[in-house]
Amino acid sequence: MKNKGIVFFLIGMAVVIIGVIIFDFQSQRPDRKPANPYELSLDTILAVDPAMILYKEVRNLKLAFEEPRGISRSGNVLAVVGDQKMISCDLNGKMLKEIVFGDRPKCVKATPTRYYIGMEKQVLELDSSGTTLSTWGDFHENTVITSIDVFQNKLYIADAGARVVYRLSATGEKELEFEGKAKEGDIHGFIIPSANFDLAFDPSGEFWVVNPGKHAIENYTTEGSLRGWWDAMSNDIKGFTGCCNPANIAFLPDGNLVTSEKGIVRIKEYKPSGEFVGVVAAPSKFEGGELAPDIVTDEQGRVYALDKDRKMIRVFEKKLQ
Repeated sequence: MKNKGIVFFLIGMAVVIIGVIIFDFQSQRPDRKPANPYELSLDTILAVDPAMILYKEVRNLKLAFEEPRGISRSGNVLAVVGDQKMISCDLNGKMLKEIVFGDRPKCVKATPTRYYIGMEKQVLELDSSGTTLSTWGDFHENTVITSIDVFQNKLYIADAGARVVYRLSATGEKELEFEGKAKEGDIHGFIIPSANFDLAFDPSGEFWVVNPGKHAIENYTTEGSLRGWWDAMSNDIKGFTGCCNPANIAFLPDGNLVTSEKGIVRIKEYKPSGEFVGVVAAPSKFEGGELAPDIVTDEQGRVYALDKDRKMIRVFEKKLQ
């Protein structure tokens, strides 16, 4: 009798265990799972109140590139790099010249008399006709050049691979290198999770560098000292989302800042203090894309966005109030 009791007990336990397994399996079916209160809803990120969209797209310029990478403007000339070439065109897209390289350029800075082309580990200096004058490349083993700007005949270069900013003389000598630390002993300075690292001077000559891993835009002296910053990590349209945004910046004539983001692609306008102004282009404008547009502006406040997914320049201007 005792043995029978043990057998019945074990059978009963087996039935209970099997019942629990079946219940657990059924409850884990996608149509039976309870809602996850912490699940990130893309709908709330992608949706933009139309009242916040301050710009309209007025035209776009098709490009003969497989992989457009960077854009710059000088006067009425746009310069675009990608593949193994640079093309220049007027603001309506009329081709002016094409220059072929032996390597793939990452970024470009156009001035009235020069083009500075950022290859992965080198900078090329070209004259206005496209003739190469100099090649500078004494940087780091891990160098990945992602942005160039020029101020008072000095070159400022963002290196995403080494996570530093360089200042070069007009003849290419390295004068300065800094890593974005506010003071000696800081654990980190620039946090660069991917090859998105931008810098730019505003119309008043203030120097700004994106710290994408911190979702921050930082203001430096030309000697590399941190003066101030603002950050906006948020899934809200007024902030920056993802691992490392914003990816690119540019300045409007009034000193306001334009940003572009990757992943959920969008372009926005901020005051230099970090106050959100409005949306230039909502995510719906880049449906299916994920690459951050490189951006430049002109004296009329138009924004030229290099749409790398659609391989075109898209021009946005402010709506009439």
